[in-house]
Amino acid sequence: MRQRASSAFIVALTALLVAAPPARAADYPTCPIKLVVPYAAGGPTDVLGRIVGEYLGRDLKQVVVVENKAGAQGAIGAEAVARSDPDGYTLFVTAASIFVLNPLLYKKLPYDPARDFRLLSVITDAPMIMEVHPSVPAKTIAEFVAYAKKNPGKLNFGSAGTGGTVHLAGEMFKQMAGVEMTHVPYKGAGPALQDLLSGNIQLMFDTLGTALPPVKSGMLRALGVSSTERVPDLPDLPTIAESGYPDYAVSVWYGIAAPSKVPHEIADKIKASLDRALNDEAFRASLVRIGFPPLRVKGQAEIDRFVETDRARWAGVVKALNISLD
Repeated sequence: MRQRASSAFIVALTALLVAAPPARAADYPTCPIKLVVPYAAGGPTDVLGRIVGEYLGRDLKQVVVVENKAGAQGAIGAEAVARSDPDGYTLFVTAASIFVLNPLLYKKLPYDPARDFRLLSVITDAPMIMEVHPSVPAKTIAEFVAYAKKNPGKLNFGSAGTGGTVHLAGEMFKQMAGVEMTHVPYKGAGPALQDLLSGNIQLMFDTLGTALPPVKSGMLRALGVSSTERVPDLPDLPTIAESGYPDYAVSVWYGIAAPSKVPHEIADKIKASLDRALNDEAFRASLVRIGFPPLRVKGQAEIDRFVETDRARWAGVVKALNISLD
């Protein structure tokens, strides 16, 4: 009798545990959500993360807290999220460098994008602006190349960290233009931009969103845009391709990811909210205002193909530049 009662209790407990995840998914979210930005405050990833976090907070009717975990080219933040509880309450603002470039450049990483994450949405795919401090006399890319060749080793370009898109954009230009410049890595694009504004470095390849304010105010001078076409915000700014380097094309995408083991019902809820954001004209306008061209909603298969295409493109670049960071 006692054995039958014990067995019945185990069966009931098992049924309760099996039924628990859907119940939690139905109630999600019941407490604040943490959105981890793997770079310092003030950079493009941080700006985007705060806009997305604000929308998610309104849409999911829950507080969204942005937490900056900078360092190791995004790997510190990525590892923290990968090791977090897969309950949907820790999300990740990722970039192409973290999901695509780091695995190409490092033999050992504390995270595996394919194993540890599910990319729920690709929010934007933004071009980069080649910008210089006003102390640099060049007003065109041709003038810059001539100046750099007359002053070898005297120009420093900043980035959000070694191996990131901003860094590789500079390395690609160095190679194509045949100029000498010294790379100065920072713990995020924000600190790099501050040093550029102060004149401590002379050059940076910055995303359109964060480049627009200082360029339009005259604090920095834009020399070219990395996309294949000119951008509406700076219609008179030529592309680097049309300035003598036809094979030059760089963009950087940003997305929102969750730990891979987050229950499907919760992941789908978060993705649905992100999809609503990309279909929301006010949200899209807020991105456009700061230079982030919003993408349209992509299904999971489309997201996976998008990442694979980007990986194949950068694999060729990394191989051509013969760059390894181990």
